[in-house]
Amino acid sequence: MKRWLLFAAMSFVMSTAMAQDNLYIVKTKGIKKGAAENTRRVSDETEPTDFMGKNFRYYSMCDWKEGMRFMVVPEKFDLLVNTFRDAETGKEVGNGTLRHCIMVYQGHKMLSNGRVHINFYCEDDGKSYYFVQPFGTFEDYCYSKMGVPTLAYLGDVDKAREVLLNQPLLTRTQHFRVDTDYDSDNYRDILVDKNMLVTVKAIGVGSRTYPVKIIVEDENGNQFYQNVCMSKTNSGLRDDAVSTETDIYNFAGSFEFLGANMTVSSNIREYLNETVHTKYVTTMSSKGSGKVRDVKVPRFTGFIIDEITPVRNSKYYTLTMRETESRRVYYKDVLFTDDDETEGAREDFFGYIFGLGEGEARNTSKETRAAIREGRVITGMSKEEVEMALGEPFKKTYDSQGDEIWQYTRSNGVILDVLFDEKGYVTTAKARKASDEPVKITSAKSKRSAKSRGGHTTKSSSNSSNSSTSSNSRTSRTSWTSGNATPLEQIASGSY
Repeated sequence: MKRWLLFAAMSFVMSTAMAQDNLYIVKTKGIKKGAAENTRRVSDETEPTDFMGKNFRYYSMCDWKEGMRFMVVPEKFDLLVNTFRDAETGKEVGNGTLRHCIMVYQGHKMLSNGRVHINFYCEDDGKSYYFVQPFGTFEDYCYSKMGVPTLAYLGDVDKAREVLLNQPLLTRTQHFRVDTDYDSDNYRDILVDKNMLVTVKAIGVGSRTYPVKIIVEDENGNQFYQNVCMSKTNSGLRDDAVSTETDIYNFAGSFEFLGANMTVSSNIREYLNETVHTKYVTTMSSKGSGKVRDVKVPRFTGFIIDEITPVRNSKYYTLTMRETESRRVYYKDVLFTDDDETEGAREDFFGYIFGLGEGEARNTSKETRAAIREGRVITGMSKEEVEMALGEPFKKTYDSQGDEIWQYTRSNGVILDVLFDEKGYVTTAKARKASDEPVKITSAKSKRSAKSRGGHTTKSSSNSSNSSTSSNSRTSRTSWTSGNATPLEQIASGSY
């Protein structure tokens, strides 16, 4: 008994030393080891359409090719029954001794006595080992899916690193784990919220059956993990095992892609994290009080694009965006190419709705931006800002003092007269019904001229009554020069 305990202790020490610089051994945050930990990251270059099918192909032993890599990850019962023999001495080697050794497949060999050796080379100690096939021919055994005990397939781990590292995911289960010790596989079960946003921080080896250990981090910096099966290569699982998406040890049972950004083409994906602004009033969806509602979004509202999700069986993409000032989340379905525009309304075309950057309105004051978004004109606006708010005027004219007047008309019969000073800034804006006489606008310049003439102005008798009518009209209307300017629709309805 003492010899067995001594042997087990020596095996554990050797395996721990072997694991110190092993890139496939990853732990959740806070678990420390003696030496500095090396990490490996692989850039995301894959754009699969069928994520599991394309990236994680199942290989039966009959299809194994020399050079395929595995790792010895013994379970508790594997410490009692040895898997490998030393190719040089023919003696059994304890699985604890080979724990975390990376085994490279070297093919199989049929012996004269009918036995079959499955040969491997250990990258860590430079030695060769073999597994004795327990029964039958190689062809009979390889189709049985029993595989080689203790070996976790590293091809799945490498591919998962390539396509999942730093990806945002949503949790689909509440059940996850946290490491409790660096030098062992001990863990603690925890519960988290479903549909929680997490980011993949590390991927390593889990177990033979569930070889891909995915460590994720939530928005508060908490890390936890799940061991999942991908291709089932050498997992020892039957075809019907872990076959449903609800099984937490299936990738789809634990995680869900946050909008399938991985299926978006590279030219469209370039818009991710870009700042854009609305060029026109448009309808978007926004979540408030737990419900998603359609809302009207004003012009020149700035957004950051967080996610681009392809809509199934359609050329549309759903944009998930954060408003730059309020940080509120909005959703908008768009088309990205001119050819796609014919499929839907013009207002669905990305290039029509959005402009890159925060827009010219961001160079104005907050008060002016609010007026632009609401389609109002306020004192001090430049001509460019008036165009942002109302568009091109239907008519441009000048008063007797040479100051420019822009006139805007609407289908409800309301006309807005906007007067600019000599520097091109709004001094006055008055609204009237089209049936009314044009409002007599006196600029500051003309007032100064009248004062210099003794404070008197001469008017013909024919204009006198018009002036009186116009004066009454002005006193009954709210000025468009105030911060709470009267909308055109209010004037048309007579609610002013």
